[in-house]
Order: sequence, then C-alpha cells, then structure tokens
Amino acid sequence: MSIRKWIFITTILSLTGTGIVQADEVGPDQAMQLLQEGKIQSFKKLNEAALAKHPGATVEETELEKEYGGYVYTVELQDTQGTQWEVELDPASGDVIRDRQED
Repeated sequence: MSIRKWIFITTILSLTGTGIVQADEVGPDQAMQLLQEGKIQSFKKLNEAALAKHPGATVEETELEKEYGGYVYTVELQDTQGTQWEVELDPASGDVIRDRQED
C-alpha cells in the first residue's frame, strides 16, 4: 500500500471515531415526522427505557442522530449518587445499544 493511500485511510478512520463523518443530528420536525410514520418510538418511551437501566436517575439531555444509515437515540442521565451515564437506544425498538458511565 502506498503511503498516500495509508494516510487517507488513517485520516478517514480517525474522523469516523470523532463522529465527524457519520452522525447527523435530527431536528424536531424530522423527529416528529419519523414518529408519525412509526419509524421511531416516542421520546417518553425511550426515556423510560433508559431510566429503567438506572432507577431514580434523572434525564439531563437527549439527542436523536442519524448514524450509519439508521438512527440512535442518546440519553444522558445522572443517578442518585451523582454519576453520569450515557444510554444509547435503537429508537425503533427501544432496545438499549450501549449503557456506559461517563468520565
């Protein structure tokens, strides 16, 4: 492999890890349309699914993004001990994709 090709691939991979390449935030109008079309669940249901992972926590922030041709709903939580959590869900099914403690 040429050095030029290697640099190109390395650059693309590093950008992908930062979220610059693959994620686009979904605005309120588009989210409402997706909900009406039955492509995503209500944010209330998705928030409840995230809170079920951390009973007693509070929702700090939410975000719906289009990633890799699909959608991901992210909920940032703070539990009763003050620990921050990020829960990613499939907005169509409500299944938890990732549940991780924030640094």
